[in-house]
Amino acid sequence: MRVAVTGTPGTGKTTVTEHLDTDLDVIHLNEYIKAGGLDAGIDEDRNSVVADFDAVADFLDGRTDVLFESHLAHNVAADRVVVLRAHPETIVDRLTERGESAASVQENAESEALDIILSEAVERHGTANVYEIDTTDRTVEAVADDVAAAVTGEREPSAGTVSFIDYL
Repeated sequence: MRVAVTGTPGTGKTTVTEHLDTDLDVIHLNEYIKAGGLDAGIDEDRNSVVADFDAVADFLDGRTDVLFESHLAHNVAADRVVVLRAHPETIVDRLTERGESAASVQENAESEALDIILSEAVERHGTANVYEIDTTDRTVEAVADDVAAAVTGEREPSAGTVSFIDYL
């Protein structure tokens, strides 16, 4: 079983997967992209590392019983894709608290309102394999339980159940 946990930055991917009770190996892809040579350089405009998706796919190739998390995880082959969501105002608060630039905060909040990552996940993996979970105003433990239920198949796929379009 290969499970991708993805979502806009600030939705809680790393925090939730650190609290997840699972037998799957948990890989925080961003750490490997930055430190493991899985990058294709720097995006100067955003001052961020650009992932080399072929290198990421090669890194994960042959790995089974794995859960990998990143805002890019939906771009990699997976059996199930969990998309964590949060209201854009929550994204603004969380990313501002992290010290992200105002431009990055706004771009991510708007991306969340427009369902960008969810749309990409559904396009690549199909609605039958995508599990959408709203993290807004929920405890880490409750969200981790929902992710675990998606991993074990105790939760039905649920793409398209969350909308933040009112933010725009």
